[in-house]
Amino acid sequence: MMKTTPPLTVKARTQHDAAAHPARALRTGRRSVSNAPHPNPEPNPHSEPNPAAFSGDVFPSVPAAQSALADTGYIANTELATAIHLAMKLTRPLFLEGEAGTGKTAIAQALAQALDLPLVRLQCYEGLDQAAALYDWNVAAQLLELKRDTGADLYDERFLLARPLLQALRHPSGKRAVLLIDEIDRADAAFEAFLLELLSDWQITVPELGTIEATQPPITILTANGTREIHDALKRRCFYAYVEFPSRTLELDILRTRLPQVPAQLSGQVVDFVQALRNEGVFKAPGVAETLDWARALVALDAAVLDPTIVDATLGAVLKYQDDLAAIRGERARAILNDLSGLQRDAQVLF
Repeated sequence: MMKTTPPLTVKARTQHDAAAHPARALRTGRRSVSNAPHPNPEPNPHSEPNPAAFSGDVFPSVPAAQSALADTGYIANTELATAIHLAMKLTRPLFLEGEAGTGKTAIAQALAQALDLPLVRLQCYEGLDQAAALYDWNVAAQLLELKRDTGADLYDERFLLARPLLQALRHPSGKRAVLLIDEIDRADAAFEAFLLELLSDWQITVPELGTIEATQPPITILTANGTREIHDALKRRCFYAYVEFPSRTLELDILRTRLPQVPAQLSGQVVDFVQALRNEGVFKAPGVAETLDWARALVALDAAVLDPTIVDATLGAVLKYQDDLAAIRGERARAILNDLSGLQRDAQVLF
């Protein structure tokens, strides 16, 4: 009597195929039996995370936020400090838009320092995908597990490589993280849609594992330089603030706080000159970062005051395009210095 081979069960077939074709098994990226829920296509933008889990990481007031940030060297005006305070108190991401160099990225760094929390940074770029932003699988470790033939699940969290977004949801330190999604306007529009579930419900869906929720929702800062429009669906999930170039008084305060070694007269001249450059119609107006860089360069050259020679020699610390340098160097720089000297003389006469 001829013996017949019983058909393989679903589990047995899967193990058989995995042993015979390990590369194909990894490419499929699925468990043999999975009860993982499907991603929610329309996360609720009005869902409310539990504030009790992280109430200790919220500044008690706007002045407290300003004071804590100032202790780290970041000087925030009342409008910006209010936006930071409200975003944290209402457990919403903070979307910061403005010209490059206005200090948007530094806000996240200052918050992490002020609250003694880990900073997780995702630098956006064109073509950024889920594998670089969220998670990937450790294929080498999975193949080794296949060779051992232990029968273990290849799509277990042991083989999950956490990228910045997943790190922020479950930081290895056990602390709540500060998540910086920097220059979101550099990423593709499809990546914005990918962020909606994270920013609405503080969770992400891994098809092989199911939904992974945040142990403590991160303090989330998104920045954009205005290179393209950001979709309304993303903005609706955030508290929005526009970061403008600072006033003369605020910028001088920032310079003196960050670089106290700069002589007082030179600090005033640097800030006045940079403020004037922003009204010259240059292609790329200098930001606060350029102001600080220029002051450092002048101190390194032992300059005590601005003069036409030192301005022409160091203007590359402030202006980053050849057309802007050509337009300002020489006569225009001397004219700006003369105008500023005249304003200073007038101020001395008045007071």
